[in-house]
Amino acid sequence: MPDNIELLATVLFAVAVIHTFSVPVFARLAHRNGPHAGIWHLLSEVEAVFGVWAFVLIVCMALLSGSGAAIEYMDTRNFTEPLFVFAIMVVAASRPILELVGMGVRALARILPMRREVATFFVVMSVVPLGGSFITEPAAMTLAAILLRDGYFRMAGHTRFKYLTLGVLFVNISIGGVLTAYAAPPVLMVASTFGWDTAYMATHFGWRAVVAVFVNASVLTWVCRGALTDGSIGTGGGVHAAGESQPKRDPVPPLVIAIHLLFLVGVVLTAHHPAVFLGMLMMFIGFAHAYARHQDRLLIREGLMVGFFLAGLVILGGLQKWWLQDLLGGLEPMVLFWGATALTAVTDNAALTYLGSLVEGSSELWRYMLVAGAVTGGGLTVIANAPNPAGFAILRPFFPDQSISAGRLLMAALVPTLVAAGMFLLPLGR
Repeated sequence: MPDNIELLATVLFAVAVIHTFSVPVFARLAHRNGPHAGIWHLLSEVEAVFGVWAFVLIVCMALLSGSGAAIEYMDTRNFTEPLFVFAIMVVAASRPILELVGMGVRALARILPMRREVATFFVVMSVVPLGGSFITEPAAMTLAAILLRDGYFRMAGHTRFKYLTLGVLFVNISIGGVLTAYAAPPVLMVASTFGWDTAYMATHFGWRAVVAVFVNASVLTWVCRGALTDGSIGTGGGVHAAGESQPKRDPVPPLVIAIHLLFLVGVVLTAHHPAVFLGMLMMFIGFAHAYARHQDRLLIREGLMVGFFLAGLVILGGLQKWWLQDLLGGLEPMVLFWGATALTAVTDNAALTYLGSLVEGSSELWRYMLVAGAVTGGGLTVIANAPNPAGFAILRPFFPDQSISAGRLLMAALVPTLVAAGMFLLPLGR
């Protein structure tokens, strides 16, 4: 039976999930500019939701069990992932990295036999998410979101287009990181325990993900082809093509781009060692300040907010084992797939796969279905996959009332989620 703290944590976790779906209400209250507009604005920030309720949990834990117990619990949490996402957001969103990625996107777009506006959008929605298998999903999310922001989201209106794009982006990022064993958080949590290496991931998960990503991107591009070519969004509407530099600015010197790329690679390679990658981040910030003329504003505030969100998820999620692990262990493989897909929408998929890895005596098919379901459902909500809050923070200001409806996001992500599910449920061939 769960103890009082575990029950309280589950109640607060449920409240935080409901709060996540209710942020448009708080956003409307904040825009009325009443005497409490500031607190309504805070409560409308999705990135703050789980951090706020985690703070409530720690305060209640201190009151019920003593400050020593609360501090001990905090000391046993692993905050490497929130710290890494913060660091990679800041580095990946720097202007030199964006210019490098933009050059690659435009080069690929020129090869495709379609209009440049359409080809550029297709590459951003397909190739960049798949790049998450190599530079990690949080980095791919940051780059794709900024390319979309600068190329397609700055125009007012076009809300339907923005929701459809966001839904596909979240799903493609979630499944696009499974070509390797180190880039997707839900895979990383189980790779060592299950004995899965990059070769295993590529042959069992990777090719399925590639097909699903390209199908999702193709369908979205076809649906939005009219808006992409008639000048109402993207390059035709006065917005610069994704990845292009702003006008009247000198290009970033190749040496500066190379140094930024080294910082990015260094952070990725030391992703499990926060003392190392945080030290590299400090050096990066110093270097960026020294060459400020080649920089845009670093996303430090946005990165901190996303880190706060993920840290809150770590704190609240750490006390859900009492019901979640037993639930997963009792499911048959096919039921597990759909159950994991659904549960991922209200829990972090990395936490879900980690708890599943603790189930003893699981079969290889059961393990496959657990991870496949977790990555399939990773685009349904902002809390479903660790990189989602990064994309959310970057793109949210361009939606009505600077708020993204969780319900509309869920609906936009349903079709690409079903496409991913269809690919992962194909026979394994063994």
